[in-house]
Amino acid sequence: MIALTRSVPPSITRCELTHVARQPIDYHRARAQHAAYERALETLGCRIQRLPDTPHLPDSVFVEDAAVVFDEIAVLTRPGAASRRPEIESVAAALEPQRTLAFIEEPGTLDGGDVLAVGKTVYVGLSRRTNADGARQLEHAVAPFGYRVVRAAVDGCLHLKSAVTAVSDGAVLLNPAWIDPRVFAAHDRIDVDPSEAAAANVLRVGDRVLVAAAFPRTNDRVAQRGAQIAIVDVSEIAKAEGALTCCSILVRTLGS
Repeated sequence: MIALTRSVPPSITRCELTHVARQPIDYHRARAQHAAYERALETLGCRIQRLPDTPHLPDSVFVEDAAVVFDEIAVLTRPGAASRRPEIESVAAALEPQRTLAFIEEPGTLDGGDVLAVGKTVYVGLSRRTNADGARQLEHAVAPFGYRVVRAAVDGCLHLKSAVTAVSDGAVLLNPAWIDPRVFAAHDRIDVDPSEAAAANVLRVGDRVLVAAAFPRTNDRVAQRGAQIAIVDVSEIAKAEGALTCCSILVRTLGS
């Protein structure tokens, strides 16, 4: 597994914010947390591939939003925030040796954080960043490979993956206040602890689950359901409305 990442830019203090209040971000601490995140991914079996630094792009550490990668194809997005669209070129260059590429085009918008693939089902969040045309274009790109796209309205948070992520092939972790649980009725369900609204964003890597240190109650729920968890602190990155899935694009190496 390759994990595409990008360093924390010094301009992160000017990041886009939608649902959280702006707070001072300690740039050096954010860099240290990001480095620890990369080390955790390496421990879980990933090979880190750093994308070029883009110090002038405040949100560029959140590489997930630039592409959605399947075994058969990589779909480069058209982010809902226009300030993020210059991030796409370098991500496309990194993915081109690995996958056939498709691109979301105007008037579609799509953020990778709004796409959750669980097996052959692809959930797409309709949010402030992803519109119906973006979802339609993604469906057109992946349907030939047997994927089924399910749309879900996102309310109260930035992205679909702010509200729900997968912890295994058959189980999802979600916040029922931010997403309709009925959309995920086909899966076993773990609810976040009510006191930890933002805890649903975890990153599954193989049979392990990377979780955020800020949410111990929810992490206990995940562990009690049999998941092997690894804990990292991303509290400074969270001030930029980022989370665990946001900071990497996982690419399965094929034919090895």
